[in-house]
Amino acid sequence: MLRLLIIVLVSALFVGSYGIRQTLAADNSPRLVLQITIDGLRGDLLRRYGNRFGKGGFRYLLEQGTHYTNAHYNHANTETIVGHTTLATGAHPSEHGMVGNVIFDRDKGELAYNIEDADYPLLPTDNAATDAAQVDPAQKRSRSQGRSPVNILASTISDEMAVHYNGKSKIFGVSGKDRSAVAMAGHAGKAFWYSTNSGDFQTSAFYYEAYPTWVKTWNAQRLADSYSGEAWALSAEIGTYLLGDRDDRPYETDLKGYLRTFPHPYGKAGDKLFYTRLLVSPVGDKLVLDFTKSLIDNENLGRDDVPDYLSVSFSGVDAINHFFGPSSLENEEVVLQTDKVLAELFEHIEKTVGLDRSVIVLAADHGMPEAPELMAEFGMATGRLDPNDLEALANDATKAAFGKDNLVLAFFRPYFYLNQEEILAAGLDQLTVEKTIADALAKKQGIALAISTKALPMLQDTPVLKKIRNNTHAQNSGDIYVVQEPYWYLQEGSAIAVMHGTPWVYDTYVPIIFAGAGIGRKTVDRLVHPVFVAPTLAAILGIKPPSSAMSGPLVEVLEGDTR
Repeated sequence: MLRLLIIVLVSALFVGSYGIRQTLAADNSPRLVLQITIDGLRGDLLRRYGNRFGKGGFRYLLEQGTHYTNAHYNHANTETIVGHTTLATGAHPSEHGMVGNVIFDRDKGELAYNIEDADYPLLPTDNAATDAAQVDPAQKRSRSQGRSPVNILASTISDEMAVHYNGKSKIFGVSGKDRSAVAMAGHAGKAFWYSTNSGDFQTSAFYYEAYPTWVKTWNAQRLADSYSGEAWALSAEIGTYLLGDRDDRPYETDLKGYLRTFPHPYGKAGDKLFYTRLLVSPVGDKLVLDFTKSLIDNENLGRDDVPDYLSVSFSGVDAINHFFGPSSLENEEVVLQTDKVLAELFEHIEKTVGLDRSVIVLAADHGMPEAPELMAEFGMATGRLDPNDLEALANDATKAAFGKDNLVLAFFRPYFYLNQEEILAAGLDQLTVEKTIADALAKKQGIALAISTKALPMLQDTPVLKKIRNNTHAQNSGDIYVVQEPYWYLQEGSAIAVMHGTPWVYDTYVPIIFAGAGIGRKTVDRLVHPVFVAPTLAAILGIKPPSSAMSGPLVEVLEGDTR
């Protein structure tokens, strides 16, 4: 009896000191972990449009869950693969290795798409096409159609579930983008993503030898083709929208006939950009939802005592922001439509698994800046930078200093990659070359900082330098990191209006909300980081965190419902 009392007292002290209590009894453990990522959903947008949300989507999370209102990524290159992998691993890119959507293959001396892997080709679908127009600047760098998570250098929360439950957890990642699905499914799960070539959902040989029957059945429906000849129209009167007067701005992009104003015509099925236009609308997320519901039903997720994992990454907000900007009527409409998609997803979870037996976490992989032209309207000095000009400036600097204009191999924002062999052959000190280029770039209007990644350990720490350091991986990062001034645009020549990827607040700011089994309603305003998400899921499940997780769990989530 005395021994039992001592154990109880020690346990109470431990719980009290960390503000953590066990929220779920063994017989009421979660059967499903549902990780939702809204690509490009900047943290302020939930409050901006919140008065128009319905009952079952965002409002369910905000009214029933723990909402962190001051969540910011603590790495510099706020891109899709970086944010998704950080959410999955609980680690910074300095550890998980995914420093950008595009990385430099030093062995082959060329830029490469982050998840490309020729060893694991795409599984062809019955409707596969190969001649679709490619508008994603990252995917344009892909040298093969193979895809895998091999380049992710840390375990994910789903990997740890697979290990802990001896391979019995069912693990899936679904997204409108391949890199989002692959990152979240981890190494042990299965990934499916929407194809802008065919409108199908596809996967690679890393995951399957052949498509499951239910996937073939879903693709055979040709749901994407049902939108042929239709257009994306507003769901309400234009006067009811906060941004109803921003339907036509000169910096918005017309995606080859998609227009800058509502309604936006999708074109005909079979047109090269038809399936891409669906993704640049609420339709892409609706297709992700429908496929996800079919997956839940056919794979029997959450139906036994072993917790399963499902990641769903919705890409519509991000895609629309790129072409129209976050302060556009299109953005407002897609966020409202995303709310409806979430409501339908939660309704399906309630019917099949039970929301009280599910743990839900919603976050975003990055934020989004406003268009430079919009900020100029409000008095800021902004502009658009041409990467070709920066590369020419770097070559001019090395020509003047060393008589060499071939020391730069490539520039893909944010990194310059230098020709290390040529520098060595010329008898030059690479750090001196990097500093010469960085000093020349820093004098360019619109450039806030250009810094040698090798010099980072020697520099005084600042918030921006810390984020660059967290983004620096010895093998995958470039030699010089470039940061543009706030609201300046910097992206290689692609016809988009807005591009994220900086360490500034508008790109790091995201929502984090936990809801579901045992999680209480709270609003938390303290500064937190998305690296906390995976360790928190691990603590809820009682499993070890991912291999490179950088922090402990969010204590407010583990405190449970304190109402």
